[in-house]
Amino acid sequence: ASEAGVDLVTLDGAGGGTGHSPAKMMNEWGMPTVTLEAVVYRILSGLEKARKPLPPIAIAGGFATEDQVYKGLALGAPYVRLIAIGRAAMAAASVGRQVGEALRSGSAPKEYARFGSRVDEVFADFRVLKAEYGDETLNIPTGALGLYSYLNRVSIGLKQFMALNRKFALRHIEREDVVPLTEIAAKTTGLPTYDELLNLPCKW
Repeated sequence: ASEAGVDLVTLDGAGGGTGHSPAKMMNEWGMPTVTLEAVVYRILSGLEKARKPLPPIAIAGGFATEDQVYKGLALGAPYVRLIAIGRAAMAAASVGRQVGEALRSGSAPKEYARFGSRVDEVFADFRVLKAEYGDETLNIPTGALGLYSYLNRVSIGLKQFMALNRKFALRHIEREDVVPLTEIAAKTTGLPTYDELLNLPCKW
């Protein structure tokens, strides 16, 4: 990939897969994503030392929430700058479609009733899209609304994590932003534990 000058390399750790993948493959197959990122970090740091071109890297495999995205970016820093979200995004789109169908048929679950009975009332991010697209927003499929709402939530959450860590651009996220809590996590990532950071004797 380095020599070929590819546009992007996506590496998929365990937990990856789509709705078309066998359940056992999605849940039990593949290298754990943390281990994969540790390997990727070593490979890319070696390429950098050898002054080889570094291909853009995306990591996938079980990412669903903003904290997981932040950790994924941190563990792969400074080489990994993209986190790929697959199954969780597809689930959001699927649920959005189902909610839209339920609203149109008048059979929406009771928990949605307190928000309203229309798409523009139930989907909180509808107003965000309406500010951009106006009346055309009514033509956006509810599956797409669900996907947008989910990704917007992850995006805002990631920005909050970055602000809490005083990292106001992706390029400032570092491996040291993550502290392993177990012996195996410390050995896998090569990162210091809290005991080591505080100069306390390790328990192992």
